[in-house]
Amino acid sequence: MSNLDRAPVPSVCGGRGFVVAEPVRELLSPRRVKLGESTEVRRLLPNLGRRMIGAWAFVDHYGPDDIADEPGMQVPPHPHIGLQTVSWLHEGEVLHRDSTGSLQTIRPRQLGLMTSGRAISHSEESPRPHARFLHGAQLWVALPDEHRHTEPDFEFHPELPSTGAPGLRVTVLLGELDGARSPGTTYTPIVGADLALTRGTEARLPLEPDFEYGVLAMSGEVHVDGVPVLPGSMLYLGCGRTELPLRAESDAGIMLLGGEPFAEELIMWWNFVGRTRQDIEQARADWLSGSRFGEVKGYDGPPLPAPALPPVPLKPRGRVR
Repeated sequence: MSNLDRAPVPSVCGGRGFVVAEPVRELLSPRRVKLGESTEVRRLLPNLGRRMIGAWAFVDHYGPDDIADEPGMQVPPHPHIGLQTVSWLHEGEVLHRDSTGSLQTIRPRQLGLMTSGRAISHSEESPRPHARFLHGAQLWVALPDEHRHTEPDFEFHPELPSTGAPGLRVTVLLGELDGARSPGTTYTPIVGADLALTRGTEARLPLEPDFEYGVLAMSGEVHVDGVPVLPGSMLYLGCGRTELPLRAESDAGIMLLGGEPFAEELIMWWNFVGRTRQDIEQARADWLSGSRFGEVKGYDGPPLPAPALPPVPLKPRGRVR
């Protein structure tokens, strides 16, 4: 997934100085961003007051959108460095292409996991024909310094492990939760899970006290540790929890995101995650010159041009503004 802002603001994030080391209930409101011609997303991370949750550095929630008479998602080829992208759908399908030669249609509850490493380019689009509704989330995971120059790769996992309780089904995207471990490749202690709850369900989900967590509401209404969380919002939970109380006021879907607080300080600008302004400048120059990122074959349209760099200094700082 691309950040299609034509004037992207640099985000400085990472470092453990601003980790909330105890349980909290911090409700994050989204910022609405246009993604292509017909898709609007709700951006939860980076947020005005919260930049990361573990290694999770970027979260967009979109839909459900009625795209029966629309082109749907149309994101032209664009570059990434220093991160992994996670494609996750509740409705619809997305056709992924990338410069390693991958061509894959991703459907609901299937994991599309792309590791950019040193450099990759990819596109995402709704197939033709496509389902009427499109609903999902796009997420980025920051790579630690020792792995950010790894070879680019794409993984597709059509079946994922699950766990749960009466009225609760948990699908594990990344990492491990309640004994279920995802086959997706990870580079830091992290967890990502999709939770489907039926109305009236009350459950307690086991957590790692050393992880910080957040809950993204996808559909319905769930009370998370007593806080109502509605679709398109995210509840930041801090660290120090051994379990998470949940109560579904309706049939609902949420995503649990967590991980060990990310120790390194980062710069995130446009579709790049780096450590210095030089990292970002070089990636932008390489994309404009047509080097390093390879070619996405088969997409009907030109690649995205890189926006101008901001005049302000790009310096890594802490986890919040």
